[in-house]
Amino acid sequence: MRRIGTAVAALVALAAGGVAWLAAAGLAEPADAVDAPVPAAAPDAARVRGAYLARAGNCALCHTAPGEAPYAGGRAIDTPFGRVYASNLTPDAATGLGNWSADDFWRAMHHGKSRDGRLLVPAFPYVQYTRVRRADADAIFAYLRTLAPVARPNRAHALRFPYGSRAALALWRGLYFRAGTYRDDHARDGAWNRGAYLVQGLGHCGACHAPRDALGGSARDSLDGGTLAESGWHAPALGGGAATDTLTGAARLQDLVAYLSHGVSTRRAASGPMAGVVAESLQHLAPEDVQAMATYLLALPAPVRPAHPAPTASAVLDAGARLYDRHCADCHGADGRGAPPAYPPLAGNGALTLPDAANAIRLVLHGGFPPGTAGNPRPFGMPPYRLQLGDAEVAAVVSYVRNAWGNRAGLVSAAEVDRHRALSLP
Repeated sequence: MRRIGTAVAALVALAAGGVAWLAAAGLAEPADAVDAPVPAAAPDAARVRGAYLARAGNCALCHTAPGEAPYAGGRAIDTPFGRVYASNLTPDAATGLGNWSADDFWRAMHHGKSRDGRLLVPAFPYVQYTRVRRADADAIFAYLRTLAPVARPNRAHALRFPYGSRAALALWRGLYFRAGTYRDDHARDGAWNRGAYLVQGLGHCGACHAPRDALGGSARDSLDGGTLAESGWHAPALGGGAATDTLTGAARLQDLVAYLSHGVSTRRAASGPMAGVVAESLQHLAPEDVQAMATYLLALPAPVRPAHPAPTASAVLDAGARLYDRHCADCHGADGRGAPPAYPPLAGNGALTLPDAANAIRLVLHGGFPPGTAGNPRPFGMPPYRLQLGDAEVAAVVSYVRNAWGNRAGLVSAAEVDRHRALSLP
């Protein structure tokens, strides 16, 4: 990380000229670019639609500090470059959006720039939000204007130099950001386009599910999987319904819709950050919107996974089998078939055989807790084993379930487990 910081500092020294070059090359959008507002909808209709869209974007999750008023900001978000604090979205004139116009809000969503022209840090996912159409941005703003004003000053970000500087942000934008509203692909049907619009834009799925380089940038629209550096959770590749790869046809679509809507399905259960996304956002979406998202995701190319030969008999797998019988078989079954949706099956579960075993390790260490939703009002949780099992034991049982019942994946080391034991809890 020290090497990265040195490299970025050197780049920042050239940023002033670099930004001018980017503008000349047509890669930096004009500072005053503001699309024309759409005709205003009736106030009540705009408020209702805006509330729904804010749910779809899961805005409250980041912009609400624990135990504080909704949308009043202050929530700390840790990144590899330091800590950022979400802003106050209530209509308070002094500390929130009270003096903002619809054009100001659109500039933030579409161009990643604040009312005063400051460049916003990309922890605010304007890389994805730029796809949101003007009518939807205006509806969200109309809804936020109806909230009770909360006087809560915004906190300054605590980013290491030079990551929060205007020069560094301008250079980052030149490398990774292109403003552009989503436009329908007329070769696709309405459901696919609606799903693409929600996944690529307001749902900002790529904020977690895209791989990132050392500067925190990712390829446009990539959903090839990414690791959340500060927590260690791995957001898997989404193409082709990667974690439901043993199902086909309508069953595959229904399974993914159930997972997104309820947090549980016949194949898996949401845990970690995804549990919060389902609880706070996805379960509240209209069924047709969830189905559209699932339709789009299943139409993407399936990720390429490395092939693993059948494991040879080893002391690690033998130890893992014994630990599984003692701690896991009562719920997940000796045959790994589980009892869904309460106890997901492990046999044939693509989420277990991801190249990165982070999620399986974290579930054993810290437990698994699906969200309580309308479709799963009494969720069954998995207890944590971090106090009962040592690193080598966790590595053994995870290695076993990744290679039992026809599963094939790499073995896990005790060092991997130790790294996740030291990371933050879910």
